This record gives sequence, C-alpha cells and structure tokens, in this order.
Amino acid sequence: MSDYEESKKRAEQLRKELNHHIYRYYVENENDIEDYEYDMLMRELKGIEEKYPDLLTADSPTHRVGGTADSNMFKSVTHAVKMESLQDAFAKSEVYDFDRRVREICPDATYVVEPKIDGLSVSLEYTDGIISRGSTRGDGNVGEDVTANLKTVKTIPLSINEKLPFIEVRGEVFMPRDTFFEIVKNQELNEEKPFKNPRNAAAGSLRQKDPKITATRGLDIFVFNIQQINGKELTTHKQSLDYIKSLGFKTVPFYNEFGTVEEVIAELERIGSIRGTLPFDIDGAVIKVNRFDQREKLGSTSKFPKWALAWKYPPEEKETTLIDIEINVGRTGVLTPTAVFKPVLVAGSTVSRATLHNEDFIREKDVRIGDSVIIRKAGDIIPEVLKVSKHAENSEPYEMPKFCPSCHAPVSRENGEAAIRCTNPDCPAQLLRNLIHFCSRDAMDIDGLGDALLELFVNEGILKSAADIYRLDFDKIASFEGLGKKSAENFKNAIEKSKENDLSKLIFALGIRHIGQKAAKQLSDFFGNMDAFMSASKDELLTIEGFGEIMADSVINYFSLEQSKELVNEFKELGLNMKSDKKIIDARFQGKTFVLTGTLSQYTRNEASEIIENYGGKTSSSVSTKTDYVLAGEAAGSKLTKAQQLGVTVISEAEFAEMIK
Repeated sequence: MSDYEESKKRAEQLRKELNHHIYRYYVENENDIEDYEYDMLMRELKGIEEKYPDLLTADSPTHRVGGTADSNMFKSVTHAVKMESLQDAFAKSEVYDFDRRVREICPDATYVVEPKIDGLSVSLEYTDGIISRGSTRGDGNVGEDVTANLKTVKTIPLSINEKLPFIEVRGEVFMPRDTFFEIVKNQELNEEKPFKNPRNAAAGSLRQKDPKITATRGLDIFVFNIQQINGKELTTHKQSLDYIKSLGFKTVPFYNEFGTVEEVIAELERIGSIRGTLPFDIDGAVIKVNRFDQREKLGSTSKFPKWALAWKYPPEEKETTLIDIEINVGRTGVLTPTAVFKPVLVAGSTVSRATLHNEDFIREKDVRIGDSVIIRKAGDIIPEVLKVSKHAENSEPYEMPKFCPSCHAPVSRENGEAAIRCTNPDCPAQLLRNLIHFCSRDAMDIDGLGDALLELFVNEGILKSAADIYRLDFDKIASFEGLGKKSAENFKNAIEKSKENDLSKLIFALGIRHIGQKAAKQLSDFFGNMDAFMSASKDELLTIEGFGEIMADSVINYFSLEQSKELVNEFKELGLNMKSDKKIIDARFQGKTFVLTGTLSQYTRNEASEIIENYGGKTSSSVSTKTDYVLAGEAAGSKLTKAQQLGVTVISEAEFAEMIK
C-alpha cells in the first residue's frame, strides 16, 4: 500500500475518532481521553491534510473551532463576534516561529501572557450596564443561551460599574479545585460516577436545565477579553483587562506585558512551575499581541487568529514505589482499593494515594505491592496509577480480600459487576456513609447535619441507624463543644421539617441500589404510598417505564431483609410521611406516554412534564412505538425525525395547550 493510501485510511480513522471525542466533550460534557492525547490526534490529522491537501474533507474536525450547540436543550445564540479558538504550540520552536511571523508585519510588537483557564468559554452581554444575555461558545459562531444559569455564578456581576450602551465580554467559567474535590468526595461517598476533572464538572454544571442545580455547584469565572464595546475606546489588550476589572469583572489573576520572545518563554516556564499550586485548573498559557491595531494588521486564518498562540503543557509523569493497597468500604458495601505509594511531586503538588477502582483494574494492570509504578494526575488534578514500570522481586499478584475489613463478613461479586461488596447490611463502615446520603439535599434534605457532625454523633454512639436521627436528644447535642442551644434548635426544626417530605425523597434516602432520584419519584408516583411499594411484586415493578430486571431485583432484595422492613416501620412510628404528594387533576392522559423535544416557549420541560403527570400521563426520554405523542418545540431534532418515521403523533405547543384546557 502506498504512503498516500495509508495516509487516506489513517485520516478517515482519525476523523471518526476525533468527531466522537468532540461530541463527547462539547455536547455530553465527557471526555474519554486526556487533552494531551486529543491534541496529538488532531495534530496528526492536520499533518496528513497538509501533506495531501486533497484528503481535507468538508467534515474534517480540523475545520471546527469547537463543538456544536445542543439545540434540544437551550435556545441558539448567533455570536456577532466570532469566539475564535487558538493555534496550539507544544515546542519552544513553535513560539519562536510565531514571534517571527508577527515581527515580519509588526516589528515592535509586545505580548501579554496569561494563564489559559481550563473551563467553559462564555459570552456575557450588558446593555446600559445591566446583564442582558449570557451564552456558551458552541462552535464559535453559534452557542447556547444559558443566561439564567450564568446569573447564579456569584462572580458574574448583574450590573457593571459604568453604564455603557453595550459591552460584550468573553470569559471562562470554571470550578475551583477545592469545590471540585468536595463534590467528588460526596459523589464517591454516594457511589455515584464522579466528575473526571474540573472542566467537565464546570461544563456539566453550567448546562443544567435547572438553574437551581447550577447555583449549588460553586462555579467561578475569569473574564479575559472584550468582544464588542460601545461608548469607550481602547487600544491595547492590557488596557482592556485593566478596564474590565474596573467595571467589576473578575479577570485572570495575573497578566504581564513582555517585549521579547525570550521573556515570553521565561514566563511560560514560570507559569508551568506554579500551575499545580493554583486554586484553579489551567491547561496552558496564552500569548497575545498587545496592540489592537497590530492585531488588525495580522488578521486571522479561517480557524485561528494570527495574533495569538496557546502554549500547552504536557502531562507530567513520575515513578514511585507502591507501599500498600488499602481497602475502603463504601455506602452500599463496595470495597474500593486505594494505592498507597511513596510521596512524589506531580504537577506542582505532593501525592501519596490514588484509587485503583476495582479488582478488574488491578488485574488488568497487574498491580502488586512493592512494584515501581508510574503516577500522573488525570487532567492535572486527580492522581492515578498509569502503569507498572517494574514488578518487585518475588512479588505476587494482588488478591482482593474475601472478608470485609470492617465487619469481617464474607464479600461477594455479582455476575456482570466489577464491584465486590460486603454482604452485611449492618456493617459499621457503611453506617456513616448511609447517614450522609440520608441527610443529603436530594434525599431527606436535613439542613445542618453535615459529614463532620454525623461522624461525631456516630462516634459518640448516639446514631446507630437513620431512624435514630428522629430520636436525637437535643439537650445532649446542645452540650457538645461548639454547638449550643441555638444549633440544637436548628437541627430539631430541620429534622421535624424533613418528616413532611414527599415519599419520593424517603425512597431515595433509603439507599436502595440502582434506585436514583428519578426512579424514586417514579416509584412514589406509581404506588402512591410506602405499604404498596414495600409489598410490590417484581412483575409490578417491571411495568414501570425504564425499570428492568436489575432495578426490580434491587427493590425486591432490599425488602426481603427484615432489617429493611423494621427500619421503614420505625420511620412510620416516628411520624415520617409515607404518601406521595402527586396530585392527579384528572386522568385524561392515563396510559399515554409523551416525549418532549426542542425548545418550548411557554413552559420549561419540567413544567410540561409535571402537567402531563398531573393528568395521569408519563414522559419518556426516547421515541419508540410505545410513544403516544411527541411535543415538539423549536429546533426539534432527531426525536422529531424518528417520530415521523414511526408514525407517532407530533403536537405543537398550541395543540398541547388545547389538550390541557
């Protein structure tokens, strides 16, 4: 096969792979590979297309600036000023080449260097000094309107310090590292899939349909550019950063002007040396020509401005020795192995522990105690064991324990699962995690009973089950150091208030495996009361939309245990609500399934879903032959197409309004 044919085949493979990762990253807020690996794949494809220009196709990801807006979630916004991406550089020679190209046109150019924040790029528009719209970057030309969500970010001013006719600024929404670690800690306690890195966490949090969820995620922003402005003349980038700071925006924490390329490279090295100590994540540094008139002269290519360059730092890998493997027991009894290794400095901080996930991970990498292992930080944040570089002499393959390290009960591994679990539902290691889950916002929402207090109460022996929360001696609590009568009174009020929660919150709080918030709401609505739910048969459970064998078996297995029934009976005696608060107005939609798609103008999706449920109907996320109606708003996509192909009835908002009169 000729070089051309091999290159053609490789280019097709790279396009397919990169487009997959672009969709995962920009639309689904997930990434399956490290940023550095993605950059290398993109660079390889660019190299092939430069060598053989006729292999450049119209759908090549090298044409893209970013991802595409998800029209099924938010209204589209066409950017008046394109939100460009930057050309990447990985070697110093590329920085020198950039400087040479700039100075051929602008010999006296100076540069501003600033950290490249790893988050989600957004536009903020202000009219007469008041925020009027906020949107995501999308593909650079078209993004998504996320104004309501951006308003929940406390560092975004709702009004600025000068009543300009109009200004549009660009910034990067991010999640601070401390916030990220706290969220991941809670996700792991609840055995939820944790966010992979702060960038994914920020993107997923900002693109929530419910702004209330966004508001709880502790997002932050750095504003780094003026896109448009009326009523003010500015001549340099540094001047513009100083100016937007004076308007009340939070700007990148440090930005400096440099006259020579050597000074620029020294600054890149300085930022690289401190990136691990910063309270936020960066994936590089940005070099920009300072003067705006010189930027005009330099112009842009179809993809990148010629006046800026993004310097990317490669992931740092270090070798160390694995000292031990510790086993922790999670809320649902899962045994999680953790690598303990000799402390090593990686990406600016010293690390000595990393999760080994499960038995399959250990076997796949053949990790053994005493081995030399390679450590890196995924996304420069979370330590991970990348591989074994050398087995220790006389080492033996690691075997997961056969008995729980906390209660010494036997452990088991179910078919099709990677997790090994303790078989004892009364295992003390699970108690604290169960209590934390029970009191959490999405469960019983008992304000004030956080991790530290629950741990204190467990250690004091006053909490031995979730039911004990409703038997707390508040006089005794008031006597604890740092609490007092006021705190005890607040706890009492929050606990009493939780008794009135809808049944769905109690079902979720029970911590039944595979039963999340949505499933708990479905169970509450379907059965109406706890007694009917507890006595449900597997066949009844399987009739619920989206319930399969695994979820049904989890419910049956949970209530097959006497201690589960006893706990629920205790809750009854203690006065907790055992009924669903679902209100059926009438049964006009009884037995009917709706799918919502596109952007609705009169209702949010949650509002439309609630209306449907109040009339006895239900909603589904996918179109099938069992779907009765597809409610289609603006920019309806693939779901509308599938409905038309299957002959499913499609209704507009006006028709829906007639149906609910």
